[in-house]
Amino acid sequence: MSVSVLGIRHHGPGSARSLRDELERLKPDIVLIEGPPEADALAGLAADPGLRPPVALLAHVPGEPARAAFWPFAEFSPEWQAIRHAVRTGVPVRFCDLPAAHGLALDRDGSPDGSAGGGPDEDGPGAGAPDDGPREARPADTPGEDSDSGVPGDRPRERGPDAPGSGAPAVPVDPIAALARAAGYDDPERWWEDAVEHRGDTPFEVIAEAMAAVRDGHVPDAREARREAYMRRTIRRAVKEGFERIAVVCGAWHVPALTGVPGGDGAWGAGLPPVKADDALLRGLPKVKAEITWVPWTYGRLAAWSGYGAGVTSPGWYHHLFASADRPVERWLAAAAGVLRDEGLPVSSAHVIEAVRLAGSLAVLRGRPLAGLAEVTEAARAVLCEGDDLPVELIGRRMVVGERLGHVPDSTPMVPLQRHLREEQRRLRLKPEALDRELDLDLRKPLDLGRSGLLHRLRLLGVDWGVPARSRGKGTFRESWTLAWRPEFDVDLIEAGAWGTTVPAAASARARDLADGGQGAGRGSLADLTGLVERCLLADLPDALPYVLDTLAARAALDNDVTHLMAALPAMVRARRYGDVRGTPAEGLTAIVDALLTRICVGLGAAVTGLDDDAARDLLRHIDEVHAAVALLDDGPAGGASGDGVSGDEAPRGRWTAALRGLSGRSGLHGLIEGRLTRILLDAGDLGDAEAGRRMALSMSAGHPPARAAAWIEGFLSGGGLLLVHDARLLGLVDGWLAGLAPETFVDVLPLLRRTFGAFAAPERRSIGSRVRALGTRETAAAAADEIDEARAAAAVRTVLALLGRTETA
Repeated sequence: MSVSVLGIRHHGPGSARSLRDELERLKPDIVLIEGPPEADALAGLAADPGLRPPVALLAHVPGEPARAAFWPFAEFSPEWQAIRHAVRTGVPVRFCDLPAAHGLALDRDGSPDGSAGGGPDEDGPGAGAPDDGPREARPADTPGEDSDSGVPGDRPRERGPDAPGSGAPAVPVDPIAALARAAGYDDPERWWEDAVEHRGDTPFEVIAEAMAAVRDGHVPDAREARREAYMRRTIRRAVKEGFERIAVVCGAWHVPALTGVPGGDGAWGAGLPPVKADDALLRGLPKVKAEITWVPWTYGRLAAWSGYGAGVTSPGWYHHLFASADRPVERWLAAAAGVLRDEGLPVSSAHVIEAVRLAGSLAVLRGRPLAGLAEVTEAARAVLCEGDDLPVELIGRRMVVGERLGHVPDSTPMVPLQRHLREEQRRLRLKPEALDRELDLDLRKPLDLGRSGLLHRLRLLGVDWGVPARSRGKGTFRESWTLAWRPEFDVDLIEAGAWGTTVPAAASARARDLADGGQGAGRGSLADLTGLVERCLLADLPDALPYVLDTLAARAALDNDVTHLMAALPAMVRARRYGDVRGTPAEGLTAIVDALLTRICVGLGAAVTGLDDDAARDLLRHIDEVHAAVALLDDGPAGGASGDGVSGDEAPRGRWTAALRGLSGRSGLHGLIEGRLTRILLDAGDLGDAEAGRRMALSMSAGHPPARAAAWIEGFLSGGGLLLVHDARLLGLVDGWLAGLAPETFVDVLPLLRRTFGAFAAPERRSIGSRVRALGTRETAAAAADEIDEARAAAAVRTVLALLGRTETA
């Protein structure tokens, strides 16, 4: 019987190649791998060609999906190569680390959850997850400081000398840094690459001897001691079952704790802690029910910067080293040249040849056996990119980190919601991808309409696979999205599985819960409810919409705050329009919109009284939003358009304009509000030029303080300088008022005008100046207006009316 403990670096391509060769030489009859034993039944899926790395084992607690841990594997991960060897040769493969059922019940210090100063709820989601690689806690978590070995930055911890083995704080130990210092290197990563990754022939005995020297005097903390005790228990079980050639694949740091000193008969285990001591360490551990499955992973999430303690900074580079053992530098730089050519940059074969020479020269100068990532990056920057950092960043994103997204087969255990989403992705031809990609949808097409509904439903469930972007076209029949799949979405889907087994059912249940306040989180605002109505229409959830509408009507009837009603109206108006664009009925919306608008018009008078500057700006924003929403209402079938028997004053625009007209003449209005109301009425044709000019002159008279005058002109001119550029009438009013000011008054008003016009963009200010120079006198402007050729204009008018579906007499 022989036990071979093979110490590796997690996600090390050199370790992966060496391990693969060593397993071929040893021909073990069982392979034990560091990882959660609950995954033993899933290891056989590695034989399925549909399981393509990068993938990860995901362990979670049912009902508490925030408690989850990942064990990622890439093609160049030694553990993955060990699994592949076992399934290829038909030998059993088992995981030998502490079970996830215990790991998810322990906090970072190895004590039961919450008993040692902060469990998962205190440290963030998944903080109670195991800290050793290959794994990571939830993405929101911080990198584990007590994680495994062999990876710079992935450090075990050492107890303080005052209390060894007790609850004293742990002192971080970086074994790779210690070995690098002993070899005269100041960069642990570079030393590991030179000594192991670029050589590929470092014996496992040498690694074990080096780790034994680094661990000399080390006392493991509670978590590390328990994990190593469980590994020894698993090895003893394999020995007891009669396996003759046992291969144990684990982080190099653990090798001294698992080997011991062979006895006189050559048996494994002499010098290791006795069985009773290990049993005592493992007795009474807290335990939770844990479920485990395979999920897709990405190289971006595998990178160390993503928060994964056992990650690597350059997974794409490591994948290249593993897959291209022959001439890796030449192949890498040739591929980098291809990336740059795809972006239209001129890179020739001569560039590649010179870059290879430069990388090799840098490696020789630095005493490295082979050019590493630093050397090829510098060579690419100097030769391929000609010193420009932007193409270097492109190479880094596409190649150093990589765009690879793994895949799991349909035979993988999944919650019903995950399985249904996969079916929907196939039906709608939406393939998950790791990098951001733009997706433009035309909602008039059934396929695009289905895609839109799926993405909106997932957003209701907290799965932001797609993020809405500003549409490139005009109209409500187009949508633009940015899609990027993240591995943590699988955890979100497991959590959302509590709402239903299909995406529509789960989204409907979640919408009803949000309408009620969301799991006791408190009742949302009226604007939140109207936004939820809009989201239900976007997601095509007819089962949830009536319930949300009833809740909204009940809430709106009890809310007396006009600003709340004004904040709620725009979303309701948009939601009513979606019934036409998407073919989704929106019954009940028209009555609610009409009631909201009526109450806004009645209560607006009290809302504009006694406002300070901040309150006035907030109310101005609501007025502008309601004004834009009312314009949309007049275009809709239920908005009071001509032909439905509703007079102009009874239509939404008429009622809203009447309310603003009644307010605009009141005394005591804040200048910002009064100026904006004047501008709205002027644009609507409800106020003549002469009356607008009179009000402007009155507001700027000496009887008003400069601050109020500044607020009035700011409200009147709000919306940007393009209004003055394209509206000669408005520009004439402002110019006439300014020209009529006395010199001393102009000097007083000038700073206020500079503040208002200073908010305009520089091109807008230049255009306004050009228009003012060409404006001339009022008589000249009027004469220019009289020169309009009405016969030529009539053709354009007929075309516009035809586009609007109206006749000239309508």
